[in-house]
Amino acid sequence: MDGSDDSFDWESDDEQGAHNSSSSSCPSEKAPAQEHFLGSVEAHEVGPSSSKSKLVSHFLGMGFSEKMVNKAIKENGEDNTEAILETLLTYSALEESPPEDEKSPSAPCSSESEMDDVYDEFSDADSFLENEGVMEPLSGKEKNLMLLVEMGFAVEEAASALNRCGPDASLAVLTDSIYASQTAKASDGNLGKRPPVSTSNGDEDWPSCLHDDSPRHKKRQKWPEEKGGWKRMPNFKTKQKLHQKNILADEGGGPICLPNPMIGFGVPGELTITTHRKLPEAAIGPPYFYYENVALAPKGVWETISRFLYDIEPEFVDSKYFSATARKRGYIHNLPIHNRFVIQPIPPKTISEALPMTRKWWPVWDHRTQLNCLQTCTASSRLTERIRSALANSGENPSREVKKYVLDECRKWNLVWVGVHKVAPLEPDEIEMLLGFPRNHTRGGGISRTERYKSLGNSFQVDTVAYHLSVLKDIFPNGITMLSLFSGIGGAEVALHRLGIPLKTVVSVEISEINRNILRSWWEQTSQTGTLIDIADVQQLNSDRLEQLINRYGGFDLIIGGSPCNNLTGSNRVSRDGLEGKQSALFYDYFRILDCVKFIMGK
Repeated sequence: MDGSDDSFDWESDDEQGAHNSSSSSCPSEKAPAQEHFLGSVEAHEVGPSSSKSKLVSHFLGMGFSEKMVNKAIKENGEDNTEAILETLLTYSALEESPPEDEKSPSAPCSSESEMDDVYDEFSDADSFLENEGVMEPLSGKEKNLMLLVEMGFAVEEAASALNRCGPDASLAVLTDSIYASQTAKASDGNLGKRPPVSTSNGDEDWPSCLHDDSPRHKKRQKWPEEKGGWKRMPNFKTKQKLHQKNILADEGGGPICLPNPMIGFGVPGELTITTHRKLPEAAIGPPYFYYENVALAPKGVWETISRFLYDIEPEFVDSKYFSATARKRGYIHNLPIHNRFVIQPIPPKTISEALPMTRKWWPVWDHRTQLNCLQTCTASSRLTERIRSALANSGENPSREVKKYVLDECRKWNLVWVGVHKVAPLEPDEIEMLLGFPRNHTRGGGISRTERYKSLGNSFQVDTVAYHLSVLKDIFPNGITMLSLFSGIGGAEVALHRLGIPLKTVVSVEISEINRNILRSWWEQTSQTGTLIDIADVQQLNSDRLEQLINRYGGFDLIIGGSPCNNLTGSNRVSRDGLEGKQSALFYDYFRILDCVKFIMGK
């Protein structure tokens, strides 16, 4: 890192961790480079007798500028080498990017909504970084890569375009390059055809090339065919790869595109864009069903989900229309879309309404009115201290670079202002309120703060889901029998309860014992008169068990759930494998169970 007297070339310790090769599922905020620096400081500990010049030389050898080093030593003293290093790394984070007026005219300039999508996806609820709550920040090249992917391009195409055009190329140049490449490939006849989809009679349900009898597939669950027989689940990894690779060659149409604005079939206060839809015959209930997952999934995921769920069009909705926090989700369901209503009381829609105590400290240059997607993890105290130190050292009017650094971190981690120069992550109680859960819903029973963050981050946004489910109140005035798959902390149950729909019977399937305890506690605290049945794993729901439950309770009125999105969310930069990933492949269990219930109830 080279620095001049006028401008420091600074790099944050978070940036230095961007290439962390640790095998840990949750990399520590202290990046490998920082660990190396600390190790070097410890190995060359500067004692009281050491000269300042030797200390300066030590940090100059790390690549910091002399001006930067002298300033850090002056602030922390010569003896506190760790504090000096922390200060240097903070300086690096503050001016990692040049001022806006110094940027090259050809530099990519993403709109605020595009960057909100990036922050939303990379702060997603189902982050795989669960242990310490730290995520690696994105470089400019990685941000462009992710924007291209979410625009519908394959990762390989986006990466090739970046290599051809350079990391500083604009999005327009990159997309033109990709389209040119696609045209060239199509003219050469290199694009194959997508595998045939299932027909109405199931004759071509699975192409022969997709069947796999290898040992690792023998334990997979099976589901019934129309005539009551059974067959092995196909090799979904192969199917998904073929689908993602060749979807551009599909003559029937392109990939599913996310709408803007993301209001689905309509949200309160917005123009309804869909007044009528015709469901495929196979999708018509009973039972009603409702499936949720992240909207910003890898290319091809929603096409696959839609194909399995009877070719129903997804409804993409952002919870910012229902609360003070964004939560971009896709929903596939066979519910009516008319006569929806919002549960009362109407939740606050802005940060200042939801968290009025923050108004006193909110700086005029922080223009956020809503929060980004809530996470399973939270910012560390070291990060908030670095932000405080940066602002305190900047005086009354922080520089543009300091403001940019602070706002980037605040957006990424949903930090709010709690004092002068002081930001903090949301408390679990505040997240409960923002997500529509009752106060202390996840509190008690020996549950730690970390576990509360994780459980809340993986939940439904209750107000959004309740708006969709509100149509059931007139259909089931005497109560509802529900199969709740991947129940989490009971977002669907809370939504129905708040709508005033009695819960006659709920069969809840949730692998986390902590979440099962949270739901059970809520059930007891709200004096539910119905029956709650706990099942630990969807794999335990085979056809025999389902038939027993259906015979006992007379069938299910609603099957609801959102399978894990660990391998779909952009925050997972290790195993974002789509529906072929270990956790997200459980979507196929949602379909298996739904199809089996429909088959049994159809008899």
